[in-house]
Amino acid sequence: MEPPTLPGAMAPGAAATTPEPPRRVDDDGTGPHDGTGPLARRPETPESRVRPDGAERRVPPLDPRAVTAVYDPAPQDTPRSRARPGAGGGPGRAPTAAELPFPAPQSAAGPTRPGEPSNVLPADDRRTDIAEPARPAGRVETGPADSGGFAGADAAGTADRTDESGCALGLIDAAEQARLAGLPGRARELLARAGCEGAPDAVRGAAQLVHGQLGLQDGPVADAREVLLLAAELLAADPARALAARLAAMEAAWAMGDAAACLEALDRGPGQRGSDAVNPVPGAADPEEPDRAPGQPETDGRVAAYRAGMSAVMHGRLDTGRRRLREVVAATGAAGIVDGPESLLLAGGAALVAGDLSAACRANSRALAVARARGPYILVAQALERLAYGELRAGRHARARAHAEDGLRTALAAGQSNLAAHHHAILALVASVEGSQEAVAEHASAAERMAAPHGLAQAATLSQWARARADLARGRLPEAAARLGPLVGAGPRHGHFAIRMLAVPCFVEAAARTGQEEAARSAVAEFTHWTAQGADPQAPAQLARCRALLSDDDGCEPLFTAALAHHEEVVGDFERGRTQLLYGAWLRRRRRPGEARGRLRDALVSFERGGALGWAAQTRAELRATGDASPAEPAGPLALLTPQQLRIARCVAEGATNREVALRLSVSPRTVDHHLRNVFAALGVRSRVELSRWVDRAEKTTAHP
Repeated sequence: MEPPTLPGAMAPGAAATTPEPPRRVDDDGTGPHDGTGPLARRPETPESRVRPDGAERRVPPLDPRAVTAVYDPAPQDTPRSRARPGAGGGPGRAPTAAELPFPAPQSAAGPTRPGEPSNVLPADDRRTDIAEPARPAGRVETGPADSGGFAGADAAGTADRTDESGCALGLIDAAEQARLAGLPGRARELLARAGCEGAPDAVRGAAQLVHGQLGLQDGPVADAREVLLLAAELLAADPARALAARLAAMEAAWAMGDAAACLEALDRGPGQRGSDAVNPVPGAADPEEPDRAPGQPETDGRVAAYRAGMSAVMHGRLDTGRRRLREVVAATGAAGIVDGPESLLLAGGAALVAGDLSAACRANSRALAVARARGPYILVAQALERLAYGELRAGRHARARAHAEDGLRTALAAGQSNLAAHHHAILALVASVEGSQEAVAEHASAAERMAAPHGLAQAATLSQWARARADLARGRLPEAAARLGPLVGAGPRHGHFAIRMLAVPCFVEAAARTGQEEAARSAVAEFTHWTAQGADPQAPAQLARCRALLSDDDGCEPLFTAALAHHEEVVGDFERGRTQLLYGAWLRRRRRPGEARGRLRDALVSFERGGALGWAAQTRAELRATGDASPAEPAGPLALLTPQQLRIARCVAEGATNREVALRLSVSPRTVDHHLRNVFAALGVRSRVELSRWVDRAEKTTAHP
């Protein structure tokens, strides 16, 4: 079964959570009272965890210093040791506000529950927390009689087990806050101390949710997905947290490049595992809405629309899916509503999948600002990744590089190595445009080193695409075609299902110019269907360019003209420059040098304006081949060569064979051989090695006279 062809988007799950409830701003510019203040919590009994209205009390986000101060081991005779659970106060005792070394602040987004970075599924815009059904009284799960911890107690030990549950939930809460604060090592330590063996499902599910989200940040994403699906099963009685676990599992599946696993996470209700015959191809039967378990209150319309839209897209119904995803975007940023970073990331991911790059950049930029101002810190690197990718897709490469560099530093500081791999891949793609071969190799290698052990198919696909595009910029067409061929195919051993269509124009350019026309035509046929569904704003121009490369001489020029007309409707200097370069090269080969120079000069302006220095160098070489004088023309013996001889000499100096030079310049190997003999005679050299030294010396003299 083949996965669907999707609009290219970075992992669309919004921070592995559902959005927190929006806060309505009052007329005086202030928000409603959200209970901020010192942390006070008494989890000794079930009653102490229940508010007067019957809802469970929820632990507010902790400052990372408070997490360390409260739960760090300390000598037994110090005040800190007496504030620790089980130290001096009996089992299950948690610190009160008075025992904290300083007040523990709350997030402006409101309090949270174990395993959630923020509130989820708001029933009312004015609420700052969500009521949770009261746990059935007297129901305590036990393990073997001879085990410790939560198991091994008789009916008389029910109160002790309740105390232990409260203490474990406190540690899980603290672990989640440590994760959100960018302290994954501390979070894992706190989870280990929670000791959830034999605990009730709610406790084990909360712990598994935090474990899974930590694994999603730094670890094999396939393992994280299984942990998160297990958390959803254990949290079946808590629909909000079960949904958070499933959305996180979908994010893991997306990073894996497993379309069927994405559908399983999207379409299954809480506690449901396994999958019917998932057939994620256009026309496949699927539910209009993802399954919802009885009594599951999915009250946030944005989350419901997001799940339905992503499910439709994954089943190949892009029109329906984009309509629902646009609802998510439209519902975000309503007047009088202050959206949190999770809601904004959800909207940004929806906009990327829907192909609305402007809306995606706006939402992700806002998410970045809010995450930096209000927290949680863990979402800053994710917002930077989404923003960098959106800028890259929109052709704003300098901005994409700035955001990805910032995101890389932030992700590494927060222990988000999987996210760091994605930032490296984005930086490799930017470098493939800007012309830095060393930067492409450095960032692509870094992404692949993490992608291989952690199963990050998305990062691996992006890094290979970057390497192939760098080959194209240098005219290494066979190498580019070899890299891109596997990426654009469908199936588990090929490229990521959401990215492969984006790489098709590069593949067609390389394949059409290396004699692989059949493979190129097959890719164009699928790309035509994808373009017709409005998947990407650049796609119509790219499709016309691909058809021009595969057409005969009579049909080529109208298609290039049509491609340039499509480019005028969207922003993006880089893609416009590529079309102008290919059109100018075609005109030169048709012996129309005057027209070719006009197109090539336009291409040079586009590349220089977009910072595509490597592609600008290729354009200058084409201009020289038309007889256009260049101020960068080398002096000395190389000045004796004709423009075509100089191009061949430079290709040979890079190590290309005669056949490879012929493919680059669209001439025959015999023509290359003829020109190369004349080059040897003009320069007085007798070998390719000697020619390389001549060219290298002349280029350095020109660059540093």
